[in-house]
Parts: sequence; structure tokens; C-alpha cells
Amino acid sequence: MVNMRLHGSITSKSGIKALARLGCRVGILGNIRTQYIRIGSLFTAASNASRQTRTLLTQSYAQGPTAPALLTQTIPEHFSSIVKEHGDRLAIISRAQGPIGRLTYRELDERSTALAYGLRERGVQKGDRVAVSLGNNWEFATITYALFKLGAILVPLNPAFNSLQVIAALSHLEAAHLVIGAETNLAFKSPRENITLLEAIVPNLVASKIASASVPSLRNIIIVDNSSGRIDTSSLTATTPFQELMASQSSTKEVIPDTPLSKDEVVNIQFTSGTTSLPKAASLSHHSILNNGHQIGSRMGLIPTDIVCCPPPLFHCFGCILGYMATATHGSAILFPTEAFNPTATLKSIQAEKATTLYGVTTMFVAELELLSSGAISREGFEHLRTGIAAGSSVPSNLMAKLHKELNLTGLTICYGMTETAPVSFMTFPDDPLQKRLDSVGRLLPHVTAKITSTSSRSTILPIGERGELAVSGYNVMKGYWNDKIRTEEVRVLEDDGQVWMYTGDEAEMDADGYVKITGRIKDLIIRGGENIHPLEIENVLFKHDHISEVSVAGIPDERYGEAVAAFIVVHQNVKVGIDDAGNGDCEIDVKGLKTENSEKILTKEMVREFGVPKDGEWENSEV
Repeated sequence: MVNMRLHGSITSKSGIKALARLGCRVGILGNIRTQYIRIGSLFTAASNASRQTRTLLTQSYAQGPTAPALLTQTIPEHFSSIVKEHGDRLAIISRAQGPIGRLTYRELDERSTALAYGLRERGVQKGDRVAVSLGNNWEFATITYALFKLGAILVPLNPAFNSLQVIAALSHLEAAHLVIGAETNLAFKSPRENITLLEAIVPNLVASKIASASVPSLRNIIIVDNSSGRIDTSSLTATTPFQELMASQSSTKEVIPDTPLSKDEVVNIQFTSGTTSLPKAASLSHHSILNNGHQIGSRMGLIPTDIVCCPPPLFHCFGCILGYMATATHGSAILFPTEAFNPTATLKSIQAEKATTLYGVTTMFVAELELLSSGAISREGFEHLRTGIAAGSSVPSNLMAKLHKELNLTGLTICYGMTETAPVSFMTFPDDPLQKRLDSVGRLLPHVTAKITSTSSRSTILPIGERGELAVSGYNVMKGYWNDKIRTEEVRVLEDDGQVWMYTGDEAEMDADGYVKITGRIKDLIIRGGENIHPLEIENVLFKHDHISEVSVAGIPDERYGEAVAAFIVVHQNVKVGIDDAGNGDCEIDVKGLKTENSEKILTKEMVREFGVPKDGEWENSEV
């Protein structure tokens, strides 16, 4: 399962120096801020409305702004108002699908209405759990609003799931309907056909109806033919072609659900594994995801003319709420380069569509920058970019500097959240002080409250600057884990103050201005010889190395110290490495004392084990 947690920060002081080396890039931040005001008053108004006069905190307890007021509509009600105001503007650009993948808000409304009637004809009712296993395409975008209009519950599944994972998800939710592609497009891999997967769920796909012993609740399988003719599904009579649903209905009449919709009803279930347990199904309401998407877009300064390039997947909160819900609540366009992440297609789509905003996680940004560095993609055509979101893991300072320089992302924002909080709680502004954008995940969104408590006593709120467990309260907290009361009560707690608190399991610290720094997962803490070691801090140091593309640090059992620190590293292309623990690599590089062209010693894993780990970016032993 996919870890749904979102956070990003740049924590080292060297980040400031790296950006300063870019010269005018640091110096012109004030001019960039002025440019935002000139681009649209919406950014200024949204920023000012959500920035209240704050007194310095002494305890790690903060409340987000109380303005602007929360939206009170259901998602279809709010979407209707957007269609009326921005009907002729592009809503969806699914670039890989050509002209059919370009939809205005009016066309999106019409297609989703027609699809809603088609789904209702197949038995989809309010409250039904409808699993959707698709990549980023116009069909997924249309299904989303069709289900919201019916009051059915959208359940996005990772298209990379195997049959056992799909069966487990459908069974847990007693899902009646599955929408799936004929094939699954995967990042950096060839497409995977899905007929074999479906046969594991429903052995007889050529029968007159669905019959599944493994998922008895399943009544419908709807297949989206995304295979460009590679897969013939015409003989699968137990299934329903997606296009048949669209073709059978042409009504533009408003969709009336079985019973009136309520903003507090569950409309989206997201599977999240976190890092410590079996997958859980977080239940989110109209109210939570509509307002979260709206507030994210407002803090970024989205306006109707923006085009948001969104490689993160729609099955993840990053794609569907930070991406799709943020654009749809501001009349902006969302750009899907391909069904699955492709760095070349992403950069080319930005150039062709003149995108103004780019989303991504660290690994995506690294892959994109490598293409620019190698010359595979021209550096021209990125001048329209101004902002975006980095989330999913920490963003090292040197990477942020490259994003500023190479992609013009001078207003890149950092988000922190988790699926259970719909998902974002903290976020930086595009014009936050540079230091705050380098070493924090920002401050609270409006109408959200947070505190940092002692890991040994949740009733103890810590002074500012001390590390403890982050807890969040507000409109964005989930209704609970679907059909899982025990695990819900472990983390979603109604306390004596009358508030429902979501305990995140993340270690964090808060400063006097309410900015929060995520310092790691509490259960990921490494205890080496009695000393607490935070994996994130080591990852940030290692990430500064020019040859390292990805890194993950974890604790492994050690007879002497209890736990030892292990780093799993992926280097950039064409970088030679010594022998790793699997026995792969170049033994010449591991010769102790081997000199480089600059007469510097190469650091081997044996040296690291002998001399210790780096502190504050410097190695303990000066000989290394």
C-alpha cells in the first residue's frame, strides 16, 4: 500500500547559502512578491484574509486563521457555481489523450452528468462504495464528479495493486462496483494488462453477470479501454464498457440523488498504510475535502487563468485534493501529462501548455532536473511557472535551489498533512520568508488547530521548541477508519476540551510564530547505544551529496549498539559505486585510501562504520 503522508521541508542552513549562490534569485524575492499582487488580487486577498495578527507563542499550541469562512455547500453544489462562472474555461487537460482529453468546466459538467445517469442505470446508489483503479485521465476526472453528484463514495485504488490487494480493498468496504482500465500504465515500466487480475476476482468474465466468491458484494465491473487497441475486451460480457455508459445517456438534467446530500456525509474513502500497520480506509466528507482543496488553492494564490501541472496520481490525496479539488474550486485548469509519471512528458507538457504551477515529490523533481541537466530537454519554455507544491518527503535545500534556478519555481510551497486530515494541515505561503520555507512546513490552514504533546503523556502540551507528537483538530479530521473502530479510537480522540484530535504519529516542533518543523516519525526513531537518532536529519545531510538521487535511512538490529543506522541510497545515472551489501558494484572504488583526481579520499561504508555518522553536515573524524 502507498504511504499517504505528505510533508516537505528544507532543514539545513546550507540551503540559504546555496540559494545565495544564485545571486539575484535571492535578491529579487521582493519583486516576485510584487508580481503576485499584480497577477491577481485573489492571491493578495486570500493571503491577507488568512494572515491574522499573531502573538508569540510560549506553548506548542496554535490555531489557524478564522477567515475566510468555511464553505458550507456539498461538492456538487459548489461545482455548479464554478461551472456557472467559469464554464468556458478549460478544466481538464489530459495531454496524452489528445483533443478528447481537453474539457471545459461546462463539458466536464455535462459528461459527469451523463455518466452519473449511466451509473445509476447500472445500479449505483447513494452510499455505494465505488472503487476506481485508473491513472490520470479524463475518465477518472469525470467519474469523480459523477459519483459526487449521485452521493456514491469514491474509493481510489492504486492501479499498480495486484489481485490480492484489490480483493482485500473491495472486501473490506463491501464494494459493489469496480471501475478499472483494460491495462495499467506504470512509471518507467511497460503497461500491465488487467484481464488476468480481473479473472482472479471473477473467474468467468464471459458470463451474463458478475459472480465473485472472493468479493460477494461485487455487482459491476466497468472497463475503461485505455489500451489503444492492444487488449480486446469485447468478449467479456459480464463487464460493462465505460463508453457504453457514456453513450447510453445524453441528459444534461441535474442529477437528483436518492436522498438529499449533506456536507457532512462521507464521499471519499482513501486507503492509507502509514508506516506502521496494515492498510486503513480513511473516511472523508464533502465538507473536509472541499474546504481543504479550496484553502490549498487560496494559499498558493491560484486564479482561473492558472494551469496546474499535476504528475502525482489521482488515486492519492496529492492528485485528487491538492490537485483536482484545488483547481476545481478556483476555476483553474489541471494538466495531466500522462496516466503515470513520466518526467519527459511532464516537462514537455509544461512547455507546450505554458503551465504556471508544478506539483511533485522529491523523486519526481530529481528526475525532471536530470533531464534538463543532461540536455535531453531544452531549458526553454518554463518561464510561465511561478509556484507549485512539494510534498511526500523532505525537500533538501540544494534541490530547492535547483528548482528555483532551473524551473523558475520561486514561489514553491511546502505542504504537510496525512490522509486522515483530508489531507493538508500546514502549508507555507509562496512569499513566506525564505528561512521559513527552507526549514519548516509552514503554518496552519484556516480553521485548523494543532498542538505538540509529550510522547509519554498526551495531556501534556510542550513548550515551544521541544519535540513531541503532533496532533491536529478541525474540519479536516476524518470521520474515522471505515469499519475499524479500534484503530480509529487509537488516533482519533475526543478530549476533555470538546475537540476531536487526530494524533499523527509524527514528531515535530513548533516555534513562537506557529511554524512547524517535522523531525521524523516517532516509531521510526533509531536508538543507537542509547542515543536517539532521527532518520530525517541524516537523510537531509546525505541528500546534499551531488551524486545521491534518493536516500532512505532506517535502523537495523545490532548486537553491540542495539540498533545501527542503515542508509539505502540510489545514485544519479552514470555514477560509479563500490561493492554494496548485495555484492554489486566496482571493487576498485572500495580500495581504502584510493585517490581521486583532486587527491581526496573516497569514503567507503567501512570508513563510515569506523568514524561514525555526520553531525550538522560535518563528519566527526577530520581524517575522513
